[in-house]
Amino acid sequence: MTTTTVQKDTLFLLPPGFADNNRREYCPECAEIWGVLSYYPAIQQSAEIIYQPIERPRADLVERLGDKNQNCPTLVLAQGSPDFENCGIMTRRGERFINNARDIGRYWSQRYGTAVPRGTGPI
Repeated sequence: MTTTTVQKDTLFLLPPGFADNNRREYCPECAEIWGVLSYYPAIQQSAEIIYQPIERPRADLVERLGDKNQNCPTLVLAQGSPDFENCGIMTRRGERFINNARDIGRYWSQRYGTAVPRGTGPI
């Protein structure tokens, strides 16, 4: 019997609350992603979630995507993950990734059959 290891996509987010600008803040785009994950909890099981600091450089992202690609949220697609049109998939250092909440939502709608983010146009 052969066992197949399924690689997970990697989702980079800022933590739910952090200190910046002399106050507690949160990232609206990361909160949007958490909202989608609460609507569709099965998606959360398909991704490894890694929190990044608010300060730059964000070492985990820099290591994988270079210093010009440190945005959160960012979804780095696993090697076997499918490609879809109109989802903002970019490539850097051999990694495919999506670096904004709306395009991540569009990707998930095509991959998992979830609803499409309102106002994002046709897929």
